[in-house]
Amino acid sequence: MTWRQATREEIYAYYADEFPSYVDQMPSFITPAGPKQYALAFRESHPVRKDEVPAKDFIRRDTRQTNASGEHTHCEFDEFEDIVEFIRYPAQNDPLGRSTFALADPALLDKPNPCPDAVYYALDHWERPWILLVDIDAKTIARERAERVIADDVDNRDTEGFLDAAGIREAPPTGYPYAFEDVDRAIEYGFEVRDIFENDFDAEETMVMYSGQGVHVYLLDTDLAHRYDTKSREVLNDLLLDTYGIPIDPVVTADRRRVARLPYSLHADVCSIVQPIDSPNFDVRTATPEFIDS
Repeated sequence: MTWRQATREEIYAYYADEFPSYVDQMPSFITPAGPKQYALAFRESHPVRKDEVPAKDFIRRDTRQTNASGEHTHCEFDEFEDIVEFIRYPAQNDPLGRSTFALADPALLDKPNPCPDAVYYALDHWERPWILLVDIDAKTIARERAERVIADDVDNRDTEGFLDAAGIREAPPTGYPYAFEDVDRAIEYGFEVRDIFENDFDAEETMVMYSGQGVHVYLLDTDLAHRYDTKSREVLNDLLLDTYGIPIDPVVTADRRRVARLPYSLHADVCSIVQPIDSPNFDVRTATPEFIDS
């Protein structure tokens, strides 16, 4: 098994034919107007209507509009099908509409339809006090493994050849800054974090999400007594990093304004479907979209 980058045509096909079948399986907190924003990343920058504004390769779009008093005036997406259409054809379905900051009119461009290389939603939420996410990336695990393999060359750890010297780029999936064993280890770490949430924090609602190149671990309890504010998140980072030695990205845990990959979206860099998983023995090959087998 190896990985590759999805083509533009394959991405369009996935969001047209396969992604809609997953909509009913979305976690309950991901609704059309629950997350404060949805976001798209493009492989190539796409122009916006306002001439002096540079082309964008990443856009965020609010799910609700508010007035000067902070009151909600209307929702930008009424149904999840509206979000599906925004993902498929973001320029035609841009929530900013005819605003000068909307994506440019496809009819006026040589490359009319930007292709969403990645789809995200905001962890900041209109209807919940928080969504707490811990990110564990296979790239981090691979780099730590390389440092152990090449212990006498740690001064060159940031060079292009560091992972090559450790044999990581040559291992399947060839050319990536990690090996499949690093992805598997990230998944194992993810379930260790879930157990910590449930055993140490008495969490009742947790979820492990395969992210394409690692895992996202969610703590979803909304009991206000826990108060997962900035200080609490810093304490959690210290616990996971220092006490348990789990290689998380502490910035993601601390910042509730971050975006995360949308469940069942396509990680186009590896042709893999982001999805909740139930076991540390999850086989990443089962996350392969249908177009790979066609």
